[in-house]
Amino acid sequence: MTPIIPQETMPLAGWKTQKEILSMYAAMQQLTDGRRKQGTRYPLALVLSYVLLAKAAGATSLQAISEWIRLRAHWLQEMLPGVGESFPCAATSSKVLRAVDAEQVNAVLMSLLTRVQAAEREAGQQQHIAVDGKTLRGTQHHVAEDQKKVHQITMYEVHTGVILKEQVVQEKEGEQRRIGELLQPQWVKGRIVSADALHTHASVCSRIVASAGDYVLFAKGNQPTLQEDLQLFFSEPSTDCRDWREGETLDKGHGRKEVRTLVASTELNDFLGESGQGWPRSFASDAESPKRCIARRSGCMG
Repeated sequence: MTPIIPQETMPLAGWKTQKEILSMYAAMQQLTDGRRKQGTRYPLALVLSYVLLAKAAGATSLQAISEWIRLRAHWLQEMLPGVGESFPCAATSSKVLRAVDAEQVNAVLMSLLTRVQAAEREAGQQQHIAVDGKTLRGTQHHVAEDQKKVHQITMYEVHTGVILKEQVVQEKEGEQRRIGELLQPQWVKGRIVSADALHTHASVCSRIVASAGDYVLFAKGNQPTLQEDLQLFFSEPSTDCRDWREGETLDKGHGRKEVRTLVASTELNDFLGESGQGWPRSFASDAESPKRCIARRSGCMG
């Protein structure tokens, strides 16, 4: 379909046709309205749709949002059902936003955007997902000085940057306590999960495999026995190496050239499996950096 949205509203994360805008409106109808029914003039889904369209078009304040809506009255009446002759002012929009659950809004929007963008991606772009933890410290100085930092663990698609799931890690918790909530089949199935060495544990690998996914994890000092076994295996090749596979990458940048050679094998599957250390899949080590080992379903590399 030919985009029918005004030109200045084009950066709408995929909402370029009436069908897509109506899907966004339908998603907003899933939200719980915390306002009292008495005196309610505008439906919650309609007001939030106005706000989302205006924000996507570049409006940065409630007053700007209100002005954007007013100037596009006729267009909004064509696009959305139930649009009357009057539109919410900035104070009304503010009241509506205070009446909704922010976490519920984020969850509904994340689900909607994931579905919309999935239809636009090329094959293979969703295959690699990464789990990463970040601490938000308010570096832009727009928060109170006494506000505590927030640590989040996020799962996102590496090629597209789309965030699939995120969890806030409480002050006395660790990322390991929260990663299990991310490794669910709806996000992991058919994908390859990568993460820091912090998450290189047999329980994490088993959960990924149980969710029908694969994994690429680093084995460092937090798994000394595993690291030592991998280094020993690849430093003393077996007589029969018909199972081994090699690959090489060349990276240039910052005035450096890095050549990395990888050798894969599945010979450690049994040893590192349930009969050995409890790891559900075979592992890999980086031949150029013997102290860095990578866990991988497809085989061992060295």
